[in-house]
Amino acid sequence: MSERDMNERGGRGGHRRRHGGPPWEGRRRMRRGDIRTALLAALGEGPGHGYDVMQTLEDKTGGAWRPSPGSVYPTLQLLEDEGMVKSTERDGKRIYEITDAGRTEVARRIEEAGGTPWDLAGRSGGGGNDLRGAVQQLQLAAKLISVSGEPTQVERAAVIVNDARKKLYQLLAED
Repeated sequence: MSERDMNERGGRGGHRRRHGGPPWEGRRRMRRGDIRTALLAALGEGPGHGYDVMQTLEDKTGGAWRPSPGSVYPTLQLLEDEGMVKSTERDGKRIYEITDAGRTEVARRIEEAGGTPWDLAGRSGGGGNDLRGAVQQLQLAAKLISVSGEPTQVERAAVIVNDARKKLYQLLAED
């Protein structure tokens, strides 16, 4: 394979650039605990079957990581056995949905790690100044609060988000 072909295909490991993805070389492996956190976080955004979850994770990482069925399905089964997710059959497919225990666990894991696996993987040496990643983390936290928080927590979260929005507009208004 020529250097030009490799560049057009996104490196030896993939074809992502040709399909609009980043020109990263290949796909990366997540650490052992990341798959649990990633699956719970993806299911926190909505229920889905195994392929849906794999696609969500690939989208979240801009194509840099797509977990294999050999890591996703056993982990989903383990999470179900632990009560973190539950599954139902719909149209011949097993659909997984996060439970309250799973929401609590994923919130704890994300807080301890300082972000979702895809946020952490996408951070460069820029000191955590990645606005897109920060907004994604904020969105996930807000979603978790809206789904599992007490009404007073939801109200307080709305105030915090509105204050942040106002501060961002103030930043744009600065000379």
